[in-house]
Amino acid sequence: MSEPLEDSFGRQHTYLRVSVTDRCNYRCVYCMPAEGLTWVPRQDILTYEEIARIVRIMAPMGVRKVRISGGEPTLRADLITLVEHIANIPGIEDIAMTTNGHTLAKLAPDLANAGLNRVNVSIDAIDPIIFRRLTRGGNVDRVLEGIEMARQVGIKPIKLNAVILQGENEDQIEPLLDYAAKHAEDTEVRFIEYMPFEQRHFKTVRAALLRERMRQRFTLDPLGSSDPSAGPAQRVRLRENGLKVGFISPLSEHFCATCNRLRLIANGHLRTCLAHEDTPSLRDLIRSGISDHHLEQHIRAMVMGKPVGHDCQIEDGTLFEGVMTAIGG
Repeated sequence: MSEPLEDSFGRQHTYLRVSVTDRCNYRCVYCMPAEGLTWVPRQDILTYEEIARIVRIMAPMGVRKVRISGGEPTLRADLITLVEHIANIPGIEDIAMTTNGHTLAKLAPDLANAGLNRVNVSIDAIDPIIFRRLTRGGNVDRVLEGIEMARQVGIKPIKLNAVILQGENEDQIEPLLDYAAKHAEDTEVRFIEYMPFEQRHFKTVRAALLRERMRQRFTLDPLGSSDPSAGPAQRVRLRENGLKVGFISPLSEHFCATCNRLRLIANGHLRTCLAHEDTPSLRDLIRSGISDHHLEQHIRAMVMGKPVGHDCQIEDGTLFEGVMTAIGG
């Protein structure tokens, strides 16, 4: 172990999110404009070898958890190879992936064999019509099949990520909870506040309002923070069925003071804060022939410059920079 990867506010970083592509086979209304986006050229995307090298350098600095994301990570060819690379890096204790689940039924067995420990599946509705509208064409049955396959091959716990938009899918809260409660022993629902990038297209439903609504039907027993996989979620257990529910509230209940996350974007930029994208590209440094020692120094300098937090509020403040599908959440 070398010195911890620490910023100027004393926060130690143990969690790296790796976006392997900005491309996605869904067009979720809160994530991507209807006309689509201009994708990053393939030659500008980090190779698996470059990603593995960065993780190998960061592991001795205390990074223990790696989450693979996108865009949609399963669109990246031979993703199994990357999981294997990361699983073999000393010090990495947990490999997770966030996916829309569209191809998870096919890939889950190989991902499990390669070393994937856990999976988060984005599912904002159980109703097929609402799901299709929110994703602009997605098939919720395929997603549910992927969730079940992940469960069968032992990739669990399974966390279901849902973004609730005011006036769009608020009627899906109870159906999502009822679906997950059938597998309460290995499934958790996570309600994530809508985060506006560049423009506000929707209204956020505050986590406090979600909890208030759920109390009309359930008793919410608070859970402690002993689970290292919980991240920034404020978690409860529904007493009536045992289901765990998490609330990730970056706007209404800022958790910047305890942030231990870094985001390696597909184009090689190390984003130290979700709200800011002004760090240099590690890809360019690697392709210039830099040594591991000097790459470590650059990473430490970037993390040391991490801002104290963001200023985006429910209906005010500075919006997040960039596009969600390129950042990986």
